[in-house]
Amino acid sequence: MTEPGYPTEPLPSTPPTNWAAPPSPPKRRRRPAAGLLALALASALVGGGAGAAVTATLDDNTAPAAATSTAGTAVPVSAVAPSGSVAAVAAKVLPSVVSISVRGAQGSGVGTGFVFDGAGHIVTNNHVVAPGADGGTVTVRLSDGSDRPATIVGRDPVSDLAVIQVKNSQGLTPAAIGRSGVLAVGDPVVAFGSPLGLTSTVTSGIVSALNRPVRTGGAGNGSDTTSTVLDAIQTDAAINPGNSGGPLVNMRGEVVAINSAIATLGGSVDGQSGSIGLGFAIPVDQAKPIADELIRTGHAKHAYAGVQVTDVANGAKDGAVLGQIVAGGPAAKAGLRQGDVVTAVGQRPVTSADALVAAVRSQRPGDTISIQYTRGGSSHTATVTLGTAPF
Repeated sequence: MTEPGYPTEPLPSTPPTNWAAPPSPPKRRRRPAAGLLALALASALVGGGAGAAVTATLDDNTAPAAATSTAGTAVPVSAVAPSGSVAAVAAKVLPSVVSISVRGAQGSGVGTGFVFDGAGHIVTNNHVVAPGADGGTVTVRLSDGSDRPATIVGRDPVSDLAVIQVKNSQGLTPAAIGRSGVLAVGDPVVAFGSPLGLTSTVTSGIVSALNRPVRTGGAGNGSDTTSTVLDAIQTDAAINPGNSGGPLVNMRGEVVAINSAIATLGGSVDGQSGSIGLGFAIPVDQAKPIADELIRTGHAKHAYAGVQVTDVANGAKDGAVLGQIVAGGPAAKAGLRQGDVVTAVGQRPVTSADALVAAVRSQRPGDTISIQYTRGGSSHTATVTLGTAPF
């Protein structure tokens, strides 16, 4: 499928958050449904319904009961696999991968995570643990099939990342953390998770694209309405509902991204949409600083330019139109004005409002970026030193 369409209507006059509150999701058209699906298995508890939306686009339903029949079984891996093979990667990484079960007033679900450090911290997606944030329970199942209770250390709906912690960290194996910035399109990768509740599942593929702006909507919790725009790594490694929060690793067994969403054509089997080879993951170079912040403070800071942004009207050409600009904010200090059309951030083309939001959110507060833009038919460049978002 093609990337999700982007709206052209102006944003409401509300205080900017990042570059802005990203543009509203497009209205559904009468054609085979296509959208983005966050990958936590979820079931609604309110009203006894079977499906609970975990993104703004599609519902994510409970897996068939048979799919969880082996959930407590430790999965054997090869100890003598050739170096650089998928089997060798699996042998290295699986001991660090956990399945996460969440129950709360907002619903219940199953996702994935990976051991981040020796203190028992586990990184996953915010939308995996959000249902258990207000008085719910979180249980971690290790690769050996044993269960341990966990608590939520910090959540960040903006990046769709969260950190939980098990009190008993004995026997946990932290995953090796790699670098997403050195990835190239075509590089082989391996995904880990619990699709449809099937723990310790391993799939492989390649990096299909980099810097893909992907909107996944809210977190599926009534208190989490922040739209998530990922600056994503696209992969064709099969990931499905239940893979959320699981690691995407390189052939050295190093985590390079966190699986978070898939594109779907809207079809389903037993109410569950599945992979069509278009998966999206949060680059670890962006995720690690946020995870570190969540562990230290329980909260995460985000880059901020102080301007709202929309798409170019009528899709006439690529770019993002700057709207209301905060007086004294980073964009204003750099000389940007309302109506300027941003066409690139550094060497990275900007093709839409979401592309600009993703490019800025991939940065950290205090970073300096080069903005290429047009004004009155002339091209210009501005240097913007990003501030800290007021949320």
